[in-house]
Amino acid sequence: MRSRDPLTVKDLFNTVSPTYDILNDLFSFGLHRNWKRHLLSLLKPSLEEKWVDLCCGTGDLSIALAHYLGQKGSVVGVDFSKKQLEVARKRALKRSIHSVSWLQADVLVNALPSNSFDGAVMAYGLRNLSSPEAGLKEIYRLLKPGSRAGVLDFNHAKKGTVNAFFQKCYLRKLVVPIASLLGLREHYSYLEKSLKTFPSGFAQQSMARSIGFEKVSYKLIAGGQMGVLLLKT
Repeated sequence: MRSRDPLTVKDLFNTVSPTYDILNDLFSFGLHRNWKRHLLSLLKPSLEEKWVDLCCGTGDLSIALAHYLGQKGSVVGVDFSKKQLEVARKRALKRSIHSVSWLQADVLVNALPSNSFDGAVMAYGLRNLSSPEAGLKEIYRLLKPGSRAGVLDFNHAKKGTVNAFFQKCYLRKLVVPIASLLGLREHYSYLEKSLKTFPSGFAQQSMARSIGFEKVSYKLIAGGQMGVLLLKT
């Protein structure tokens, strides 16, 4: 699979959508939910604000965000995978969440108006975009002045470090073998390749500053395996 090719990435997420949440829980031992909650705790969404969740997938982060914003707040979940959005819609209806709307679109090419959101989140999406820098530019475009955003993804661990060794073993010894049992070897073996070309936390910060974000920081979590890029316009 070609890393970050839009069509192949779209096909990947459409294919894995029925088992996506189960596999996420399995591969992270359920901790991905804690990391997403931690992301929101750092951003401190407020009642009645308007937020956007880019690369929202099956909507777990969008729905968690909706609880922070209350009934008068709103969330737009954006993803180009039709199958994943179907799961997201069903999940929201089951929980009687009506403040989230869903938009099927490439996050780099969407019809959302500029300067219209109080906040933005992206979890495990930046690494899959054809251009991570373009993804950060889109976040900047969508945010109102003085707004904030958070991007959660794998940390690009420096080659030769303990974190890099652990990451390689985790992907090769746990993720790919389990995915293979479900006939999804090709879909998950691309993860290691995508990390090799994914910008480091330092590079992400440099990109964000050059785009125009006023405040930029990068925090390691999950023992250095994950990173959170925090942004403010």
